[in-house]
Amino acid sequence: QLQLVESGGGLVQAGESLRLSCVGEGFSMDDYTIGWFRQAPGQARLGVSCLANSDGSTDYLDSVKGRFTISRDKAKNAVDLLMNNLNIEDTGTYYCAALGPVWAPCTLRPVPYGSWGQGTQVTVSA
Repeated sequence: QLQLVESGGGLVQAGESLRLSCVGEGFSMDDYTIGWFRQAPGQARLGVSCLANSDGSTDYLDSVKGRFTISRDKAKNAVDLLMNNLNIEDTGTYYCAALGPVWAPCTLRPVPYGSWGQGTQVTVSA
């Protein structure tokens, strides 16, 4: 089980931005495909974005395309999720997860990911 630590959540108003960060401790994040997931109360965990270790390809949930950007920060050994123009539907606990270290495609499905962080809360108010 890899150790992943999320940070950057908070309470913001609609239209504002947040940058979430997922830091890997004790291993290189570059070796893993990383996914960001959101879970609202009473709802299933939903894939928001992913970044593949094989070719750097990315994928996004349709509702966040054009607003969210996933990227690697090699200096921090992290994968960040920049979230712009937030809306109320973006509210939830955000988790990052790692898949690998073999080459792994970018997927928004939670099942293949083997290691998960503890989550960071994002609350967007009207």
